[in-house]
Amino acid sequence: MPPEITARSVGILIFPDVEILDFCGPFEVFASASLPGDAEGDPETRLFHVNTIAQRPDIVTCRGGLRVQPNYTLNDHPLLDIIVIPGGYGTRTEQKNPVILDWISRQRAGGALTTSVCTGAFLLGAAGLLDGLRATTHWGTIDGLRAENPRAEILSDARVVDEGDIITSAGVSAGIDMALHVVRRFHGDAVARATALDMEYEGAAPVAG
Repeated sequence: MPPEITARSVGILIFPDVEILDFCGPFEVFASASLPGDAEGDPETRLFHVNTIAQRPDIVTCRGGLRVQPNYTLNDHPLLDIIVIPGGYGTRTEQKNPVILDWISRQRAGGALTTSVCTGAFLLGAAGLLDGLRATTHWGTIDGLRAENPRAEILSDARVVDEGDIITSAGVSAGIDMALHVVRRFHGDAVARATALDMEYEGAAPVAG
C-alpha cells in the first residue's frame, strides 16, 4: 500500500434482530472501495478495513434467522475511525442497553465518524448524540424518532443527512447511499462512482448536508 494512503478502520455494530441489509450494505461498500493497481501488477489498494462488532463473541441471529459470527466484541476491537449503527427490530432492546449506548458515546467522543442506518438512529438518540442536529430514519419510524428526540430536527424527505461528525440515513437500502457518501467524503467522487459501479448499484441519492 502506498505510504500516503492509510486504510481507515470501520466497525459495524451487530446485535440480535439486526436488519441484514442495514449492516451488509455498508459492509459491501466499504469492503469494495479501493484504488486500482498499476500496470505492473501491483494489487489494488483497499481503502477501508471493515469488521463486525457485537457485545459478546457469540453468534448473532439477525432478522430472518441469518447467523453471523462477529469479528470482535465491544472490548477487543481495533481503534475505529468510523462506526456504523444499523437498525432493525433489535434496536428496541438495544436502545435500553447501557453497555451499547456507552460504547457508541465513547466511540464518538474518541473521534470516530458516527453513522446510522434506518432505526439505528434511535440508538444515536438514546446515546444523546442527536440533540441540536438534523437526522433521519426509516419512513415508518419518523414520528417515533421525533417524539424521542425533541431537540433534534428529524427530516422525513432525506435519504442521507450529513451533520459533519454524525451521518444518519433512511431505511435499509439507504445505508448503501450513506456508505458511498462516506467514501466520497474521504476519497472523492471518482472512487465512490467506481465503488458503486463495481457493485452495479445505481442509487447515489442526494445528501442533506
